[in-house]
Order: sequence, then C-alpha cells, then structure tokens
Amino acid sequence: MPTTCSAGSGYSFISTRPFRQMPYTPGVSQPPGIPVSPIRPRPRFAKTRHFWYRVSEGRQIDDLWGQFTADARASYGFYGKDVDWDEINSMPQWRRPFHILRQFFWALLLKLSPARRVLLLASLALLAISELSVRSNKDSGDWHFELGAALLLLLLLSLELADKVTMKRDLEIAREIQSWLVPSRPPEVPGADIAFATRPQNSVAGDYYDAFFPGKSREKLLLVIADVAGKSVPAALLMATLQASLRTLASDTMPLVELVTGLNHYASAHSLDGRRFTTALIAEYNLTTRRMDYVNAGHNPPILRRSDGALEKLEAGGLPLGIEADTTFESGSVQLAPGDALILYTDGVVEAFNAAGEDFGNERWLAAIRQLPEVSAEETLRTLMRKVDSFVGATRQSDDITCLILRASRP
Repeated sequence: MPTTCSAGSGYSFISTRPFRQMPYTPGVSQPPGIPVSPIRPRPRFAKTRHFWYRVSEGRQIDDLWGQFTADARASYGFYGKDVDWDEINSMPQWRRPFHILRQFFWALLLKLSPARRVLLLASLALLAISELSVRSNKDSGDWHFELGAALLLLLLLSLELADKVTMKRDLEIAREIQSWLVPSRPPEVPGADIAFATRPQNSVAGDYYDAFFPGKSREKLLLVIADVAGKSVPAALLMATLQASLRTLASDTMPLVELVTGLNHYASAHSLDGRRFTTALIAEYNLTTRRMDYVNAGHNPPILRRSDGALEKLEAGGLPLGIEADTTFESGSVQLAPGDALILYTDGVVEAFNAAGEDFGNERWLAAIRQLPEVSAEETLRTLMRKVDSFVGATRQSDDITCLILRASRP
C-alpha cells in the first residue's frame, strides 16, 4: 500500500513503497507484591515551565530565534516593496535612516483600515505625551498616558489577530479542498516507483501534480506537473481549473499533443489575456515499452538521470498554457531503462534562496541530481529536498515547492 509521511520540514512525502514499522510491544503490568512508589511532589516552577511550554510549543530557543529571524526578513521584504529605494539611494547617507523609517511607517499605516490607523496614531500620541511629561517633570495627575497607549495597542493587536485567525481558518478549509484535487497517494505502477512531495508557500498553492491512468486499459500512465503564475488564492483557483480541464479531456486514446492543445484553449479562456499563464509538463509513460512521450509547455525542464549518472533535459514543447490560444506544441520522447530516474519539479526548487539572498540555482540542483545514489523514489526525493532545505536554512519559503520522482525499477 502507498504510504504518506509528513516530514518535519513541512513537506508531505508520498510514496508507493511501504514504511518499515517497529514491532508492537504490549504493555506489561506491574507484578503483584511490588510496592507502588509514592507520588512525587510537583517540582518547583512547574507552572512556569508549563506556561513556557504552552507559549513556545516545546520549541528550543534556537528554533524560536530562527523562526523570528525568518518572520523579520519576510516582513521587511513585505513592507519594503512600498519603499522608494531609488529616492532613498539618491540621498546623502546621513538622511537615509530617517526617510527609510518614515516610508516604512507609512507602508505599515496604510495597510490598516482607517479606524485602526486612528487607533495606532492615538496610541503613539499618548506615548509621546507621556514621554514629554516625564522629561518636563510635570505631574500628569491621575492620567496614565502610557497605560492608555498600551491598552490601545493591545486593542489594535486583538483586532488584527482576529482578522488573521478568521482568514487562516478560511485558508485551511481551502487547503483541505485543494488537497482533494491532487493525488493522496501515487498509483501502483508495475516496473516503476513513484514519489512526490509538495510544500506551499502559503496555505494554498498554485502548483499542481498528478499521476494517473487516463483510461481503463492501464497501459499508459499520465504524469503532470504544473505551476500557475502567481501565488496563494488566485493561483489556487486557476490550478483547480487546470485540474478539472485535464481530467475532463484525458483519455487513453487522445494523442498527447491534442490533449495539451485542448488544455491551452481552456487556460487561454481564463488567463486574463495571458497574465495568468501556466507552465506545465505533461508526459505519457508506456508501461510495456518504458517509452515516455512528453510536451513541455514552458516549464522547468525535467531531468532524466540515467543509471550511469548522465543527465538529460526534457525541453521539447512550446509556450506556457494560456498565453496564445492558437499556439502549436511539439512532443518529445525518451526511452527509460532500469535504474533511470525522472525528476519533475517546479521553479520554487531552484529559486529558493538563503539568508544572503543567493538562489539555490540550476547548477546546485543538477549537481545534487548527479550525485544521487540508486535508491527508491522516496529516498531520492528526501535526499533532494534535504539539499534544498540545508541551503535555505531558516529563510522563509518564497514560492511553492513541488517535486515528483519516477524511477524505473530493476527486475
């Protein structure tokens, strides 16, 4: 039976190979006649430790610091998009810090609703009044301006948190629905081993992957990996459209190029004049001959790793889906041999970057594939994803990451 495992890195690994389970050891009751040890008193500071455990969810300080730095970098990039860096760079060095802070403040303020902007400005005004009172040594009487400022900030935080929790709940429902559109387990394929992993940047993703038999004959396996331009909810909606179109058109008698042409017509009808295009790789694997026909519609070329370590790219195809309704596609074909591995992936893999802003890149990706041992598809997938994760470190994910492995088994 295929098995699913959620790794600590956030990937959902799915493979056709079963995991080895530890033997079950039944519980052993205490023999009669042995005295029961007395109940020990609760250690000191137990409540404090319990409180800290609830707050930190049992994470170590290093993990918390890594999460904080990742969130800080992501927030800096989010608000930094609204900063006019060309204007800042044209200023003298001594003037830049003030103008950067001013533009960051306006970027934050304008993302709040008008009522919440007033709350934030009122709390800052109260803090300023409190500071002026202290500096001038004036008695403010019974007015505790700093307390009022703290209460206003707490109110603002609670309002923003309520919005975030509500949106997160809706996104979790959307993610559950989206999970129904992709396979929960790979199909059983004689003579081949399949595994895939995906990790969205947000709760929902624009990446799509699939592996299924389009007809009743089960002679040909259809492999698909696609990436909708954009992220989060808009990309996820278009991904659902692509999945429905593919499942509607696919059959064991339809030629592959005709299938991709039909998908392009559907995508062009919902692409907002080509602004919401989709890159995709659609492949047809013949179980008897181990021949694979494919069409690459502007997607990152999959890598075919031969058993001797040689690499081949699958590049034949055409434009991404949804750019031109009347575009033509060409197909390519490769012959798989026992021990060969086909690696399909989305651009989130090679565009993942570390704390220095350096991309993982195609060269590192090809080097990681070239160094792969001949192991199962699941182990191949884990090895590649560990390479990416070790390079990225604590940096927050910048795009959806999806990878699919097909390995031709040896007799």
